Amino acid sequence: MLNAPRRSHILVIDDDRKLSAALVAGMEAEGYQVTSASSAEEGFFLLHSERPDLLLLDLTLPQRNGLDLLRQIRKDRVDVRVLMLTSHNSVDNRVEGLNAGADDYLGKPFSFPELLARIQALLRRSLPEPTSDTVQIADLCINTRTRTAARSGRPIELSPKEFDLLLYLAENGGRTVSREMLARDVWKEQSRFTPLDNVMDVQIGRLRKKVDDPFSIKLLHTVRGVGFSLREPEA
Repeated sequence: MLNAPRRSHILVIDDDRKLSAALVAGMEAEGYQVTSASSAEEGFFLLHSERPDLLLLDLTLPQRNGLDLLRQIRKDRVDVRVLMLTSHNSVDNRVEGLNAGADDYLGKPFSFPELLARIQALLRRSLPEPTSDTVQIADLCINTRTRTAARSGRPIELSPKEFDLLLYLAENGGRTVSREMLARDVWKEQSRFTPLDNVMDVQIGRLRKKVDDPFSIKLLHTVRGVGFSLREPEA
């Protein structure tokens, strides 16, 4: 049995009641607290009333689809990690889901052990422990206690995955971080058999829009053929 922290609360929003019941039973057996909903409206209510740590969200829902719900969640700035579960699993579908604010994407059918591994990766907090509550690169300030970031005093709204990615780049400030490092330490993939390059590019692009685009001085750089670097501008 995988060791799951019992305090972690997962909300499943899926209209396939048979699958949903199987997921609830399986995850509860692993020690998670699990709540389920069969519609976007019910799920939206539970999300705000129970504040789960992780949301497993089906793309195809009655009346209101999962992407619309996801966009509303991000608009409301609900701090929840979102793993999309859907039979719509093309590259375009994955990119659309990530752009809407998903932290990860798993196509149906999937294996339950892989789902558990992805859940643990999203919930895990194993990035290097900082020596203080703040990490600073130039005018970018990251607070590890409140999980917030600001540049030149202007708050930056980040999803949980975007914050993890930004913090990892900042704690490696000045060094080039390879895609292999990101896959291992941020996405928690132990091998590169799972293609993550498109996912990384989408997340880096979203991060660059928030951290760099509003400012004349750029901090996030792509090192072609190697990886990425978050660094102060050269004097």
